[in-house]
Amino acid sequence: MSSFRTGPKSKPAEGGRSKWRTSEDARATGHTGALIGPNAILQLLPQIERIGGEARVVQMLAEAGVFEVPDGTQMIPEGDAARLHQVLRRDEPEMAAELAARAGRGTAEYILAHRIPKPVQGVLRLLPAPLAARALSAAIGKHAWTFAGSGAFTAISPWRFEIAHNPIVQGEHSEVPLCHWHAAVFEYLYRSLVHPRAQCIETACCAMPGHQVCQYALTIGTH
Repeated sequence: MSSFRTGPKSKPAEGGRSKWRTSEDARATGHTGALIGPNAILQLLPQIERIGGEARVVQMLAEAGVFEVPDGTQMIPEGDAARLHQVLRRDEPEMAAELAARAGRGTAEYILAHRIPKPVQGVLRLLPAPLAARALSAAIGKHAWTFAGSGAFTAISPWRFEIAHNPIVQGEHSEVPLCHWHAAVFEYLYRSLVHPRAQCIETACCAMPGHQVCQYALTIGTH
């Protein structure tokens, strides 16, 4: 079993139903800088541990300047998450995309387990895909700051998203998109609630020359 916590502790809302964190939760943490959800780090740690053990996790956290693992009860400084993702891409260039995607799926699984009420999930699954996508994209937009931090999220349509100035890739340079964590979060949520063959591809990235916006396209695959 992993030595590292893989998701925030769930705090029941009124009436016993869990909810997505709100801006009030973020202000209560006492952080003054830009914040992001703790799953941006917590879901990545088991993936790093899987390839290199606990010692590798400790090493990468130290390289990223993260000297205390989030306890999962509150939002965290976005810079901590960004540096860890960047260390992973630097130190494990061949495996970083897969590990980040696995962490993104773990983040989506946590959201489904603790942040979207089960009755709401049931309703979304009964709706036709276009209507479910519209409702889900609106919910994602409302709570986007939990995964976009200081970046500006926009739902261009229920099937196309953008994050301007995405902090997870701030200062990086690449010829190909790097935001596999975000794409996996979107894809797994859509597969679970909209259509089982939903796919998400990042078509442009802030890290690519000439781009200030990360762009994500969701489609329904044929297989």
